[in-house]
Amino acid sequence: MKYLVMLMLSIAMFCSASAQETPLYLKQRTPPPSVLLLTDSVTKWNLKAKLQKDKPLLLIFFSPDCDHCQHETEQIIKNIQKFKGIQIVMATTQPFKDMKNFANKYKLANYGITVGRDIAYVMPPYYEMKNLPYLAFYDKNKKLISTFEGGLGIPGILKAFGR
Repeated sequence: MKYLVMLMLSIAMFCSASAQETPLYLKQRTPPPSVLLLTDSVTKWNLKAKLQKDKPLLLIFFSPDCDHCQHETEQIIKNIQKFKGIQIVMATTQPFKDMKNFANKYKLANYGITVGRDIAYVMPPYYEMKNLPYLAFYDKNKKLISTFEGGLGIPGILKAFGR
């Protein structure tokens, strides 16, 4: 009986220790409190303050040298008309020069896509990211719809927004 009680206590302690805390993005269900340094190298863009009212948000965390990120960006640009009415923000923690070259290569400003460097490294721990690109979908009230890690493709992205 003594061993059974010890075994049960051990199992209970193991279970409580291995239970993970709910990630911050699921607790708050709002975009992170990030400040992005835009490609002009001067403008600090407060994500929450600059979000457009009554528009859903597609937040993409990327790395300029990530093949999947490049492919996803190319697909979004080719299908940009399908994203009418959706604000698109792309963020990275990679070096400023790499981010700027990426934004220029794809001419993202021409498509109304905001690109910036997450200067305080807020997003990766906020979302507990493991793979890129990382996509976060928010409704027009800036409440989290869902997230996705990896290349999703245009049909999957549009489906997340109910399109």
